Amino acid sequence: MFSIVWTILKLTIEEFAHHKVRTFLSLSGIAIGIFCIISVQATTGSLENTIKTDMKKVGLNTIFIQKFPFGGGGGPNNWWKYASRPTPTMDEARFIEKHSVYARNVAFSCFYRSNVEYENSVLENVTWYGITEAFDKIQDLEIQDGRYISPMEFNQGAPVVILGYENALKLFEKPERAVGKTLELGGYRTKVIGVTKKKGRSLIGGFDFDNVVLVSAEFCKKLSNYRKLDAFIMVQSYDGVPMDNIIGELRGIMRAHRRLSPKDDDSFSLNDVTAGSESMNTLFANINMGGWFIAFLSLLVGGFGIANIMFVSVRERTPIIGLKKAIGAKKSTILGEFLLESAFLCIIGGLIGLMLVFPMTFILTNVLKFNIYLSWANILLTVILCITIGILAGIIPASVAAKMDPVEAIRSK
Repeated sequence: MFSIVWTILKLTIEEFAHHKVRTFLSLSGIAIGIFCIISVQATTGSLENTIKTDMKKVGLNTIFIQKFPFGGGGGPNNWWKYASRPTPTMDEARFIEKHSVYARNVAFSCFYRSNVEYENSVLENVTWYGITEAFDKIQDLEIQDGRYISPMEFNQGAPVVILGYENALKLFEKPERAVGKTLELGGYRTKVIGVTKKKGRSLIGGFDFDNVVLVSAEFCKKLSNYRKLDAFIMVQSYDGVPMDNIIGELRGIMRAHRRLSPKDDDSFSLNDVTAGSESMNTLFANINMGGWFIAFLSLLVGGFGIANIMFVSVRERTPIIGLKKAIGAKKSTILGEFLLESAFLCIIGGLIGLMLVFPMTFILTNVLKFNIYLSWANILLTVILCITIGILAGIIPASVAAKMDPVEAIRSK
């Protein structure tokens, strides 16, 4: 069996060598089709995985209670409406924690920007978050060096900080050197107890832990302008709880705490991180459909080109086919030989297309700033498509060869 396959592969290569231009033009359709579908699949698949990973970092099953809805609400009138809302408070976070049935973790956070100073080094306009104890249970926060803030430090508002990786790198060259050092932060001397693990940029926004300073929310209260700070509450539900359930419950709790009448509009926004995932799935599906359509046209042209090559090949080898049948070759053997040859031609075209995808992934990775990779599923799809197109393109020429009368085939010489 192996020798037959090897012989057919050599015949395919000889066909390519004897008719370079004709074969190349025929294979170019296959190559372009494979390039289109695999490049689209690789790009959308990588983008989708990256966004899903980023969503996990921001917090799955998590509702953000804020003044503004995601997207800002649009229009100057709406902006003033949202800006005039009360800022979420730590008391409201505790009220939710006490009365919510669906909430697994509740965290409050306020944020501020100021300079961070260490000896003669200054980092300007650094974002720092005042957080409560459950913050690291909701967010994908990892400590590379040192430790997280302790419960006692949270309660007492101790002047301790966790420094973002990039900030530690800028101030101390080596992040591990930051632990134990004293920083000037918002007019207070604070001790560095930890450094975050490097995360990199997220495609969907969220927390840039590489460039922040984390302190306890109680420590934030020491700032003279504490009440003017913007803040939000994060509520993470238990697994399996429908988002509509937790949103409905939180709406009721917040309205009760703020004593809103049934006629009053909500004075807060309940933002779901995963709300846009459905529209993103639709977008990816449409992009994939476009890629498949372009690929279909290219593969159709390529398939006709392969069929043409196979018809020419059958005509040129008619006497040889007659001799094979005269000495006992079965129809199935002749059919199989030409189908394998057609499949090999398509696989060569597919490999050319696949080779073109590699530089494309390298270029897009550098341009889009996230990794685009070829999965084994992409490679398997290439092989399946090529074999399928090869069989479909070669079935008629192969059938013609298999049905030849041996005597007439030999006389055609």
